[in-house]
Amino acid sequence: MAWEVFSLIGTIAFAVSGAIVAMEEEYDLFGVYILGIVTAFGGGAIRNILIGLPVSTLWNQEFLFQIALLAITIFFLIPHHLIKHWNRWGNVTDAIGLSAFAIQGAMHAVHQDLPIVAVIVAAVLTGAGGGVVRDLLAGRRPIILRHEIYGVWAASAGFLIGLEIFAGDLFLYILFIIITFLRICSYTKGWSLPSKKIHYTK
Repeated sequence: MAWEVFSLIGTIAFAVSGAIVAMEEEYDLFGVYILGIVTAFGGGAIRNILIGLPVSTLWNQEFLFQIALLAITIFFLIPHHLIKHWNRWGNVTDAIGLSAFAIQGAMHAVHQDLPIVAVIVAAVLTGAGGGVVRDLLAGRRPIILRHEIYGVWAASAGFLIGLEIFAGDLFLYILFIIITFLRICSYTKGWSLPSKKIHYTK
């Protein structure tokens, strides 16, 4: 049950997140749909390639594609004046998508009996991969590559699930809430990882 729930939550959240970015960049309707779909399914496609699943697995998710298209359509039709804080909306939906897909990706790797390192990688790629593709197509620097804490939360989810010492849907739902909350805190409170810039002298 948890697998379907997280797949649904992640798909809707990232589809809307992609649509928001597309509208911020003033893309037309076709561009909004493309960016929304790529954001919702890009991470899963990258994960499947790296853990050895056929790319065609992506096309077996017809229901999720329909849900993503419906979510994008509904969001696109919301009057502009009703959405006053576009950036905040985008960050919240991105946080939800990151958490849901990180957990879903980690679960997928565990079901494939992969080692914990692969579980962590699957969590990061599934949780952040769609956002990376979205940002690149929108001409933005991917969030995961900034000093702002982002991918660490996905990796943390993958690590905890990969340990397999916690079991049951309840744990997964609690983990989803925690990861989402931490991601929202990291951008609202300005949490960041250490960074270093090299300055070259002429």
